[in-house]
Amino acid sequence: GQVISIEAGTYNEAIVVNKANIQMIGASCYGDDKVIIQNPGDADNGITVNDAGDGFTLRNVTVQNFKENGVLLSHVDNFLLSHVTAINDGAYGLFPVFCKNGVIEYCSATGHDDTGIYVGQSDSVAMQYNVTYGNVNGLEVENCRNVVVFKNHSYDNVAGLLVVLLPGLTIKTASGVLVTENNFENNNHVNFGNPADGFEALVPTGTGILNVGADNVTIKNNKITNNNFTGIATVSDLVLGALAGLPPEAFADIEPNPDNSKIIDNVLVNNGTAPPAGLPLPGVDLLWDGSGTNNCWKNNTYSTSYPAPLPVCN
Repeated sequence: GQVISIEAGTYNEAIVVNKANIQMIGASCYGDDKVIIQNPGDADNGITVNDAGDGFTLRNVTVQNFKENGVLLSHVDNFLLSHVTAINDGAYGLFPVFCKNGVIEYCSATGHDDTGIYVGQSDSVAMQYNVTYGNVNGLEVENCRNVVVFKNHSYDNVAGLLVVLLPGLTIKTASGVLVTENNFENNNHVNFGNPADGFEALVPTGTGILNVGADNVTIKNNKITNNNFTGIATVSDLVLGALAGLPPEAFADIEPNPDNSKIIDNVLVNNGTAPPAGLPLPGVDLLWDGSGTNNCWKNNTYSTSYPAPLPVCN
């Protein structure tokens, strides 16, 4: 239940939080007067919060150069990550998994070979006012329920945002994601994901928003520009499976198709102009592979779509 105020400086250490309601607050976040948590050598995680750490707050801190994750939260309820910077922390910058009732705000992440800010198998999390660049996925929502992605800026990643349902995990569904008032631009970075680590190495370069198999996803009032492959794509897990050479039975433990997606009131400009070679789908502003039920589009500003026309929302 204590507040730990951290003076500016570089701290060569890894930290584990295993008590409730701990607040770690950097004393300042102005100019060069920063709190930096730096890998002391070969540590995997910068800050690890385990299931005894409910009510955790981290604010005004930079976490950098760890091997696997910058900030890892597991089974944590009621957390806040605010004004946290993650730099070159292996796979994930900020990584809550099996968490609920959390907020990630005013954070930034760069240099991660999976995802800058990732929320996995979690419930009721807000990701807002963050900046991600130079990652494979800027933002990712994986096998989650009730997540809001609001007013983020994601650029120069392989993909700006991935909303996905993947097989082989504890949570078997993904539903209820709202993506609104974000800016996804110029996500054309070369994919530097490790093929041995999972699907991230298969994410097509040049993607603004990619919804793979998640249900009840609303994508509304976003600005999506200059992504070489697609602005907003809604596809089945079987598309990723085909790229990975996996048979449909690899997805037998989930329902792999996106249902009840609503893509409305988005502005899409100059997407799909230079798609990567070898993809089974064309480069366009709005893309759908035809899978799932009750997916619809309405009042979007765009130039190209596949198919044309797309189903219209009632």
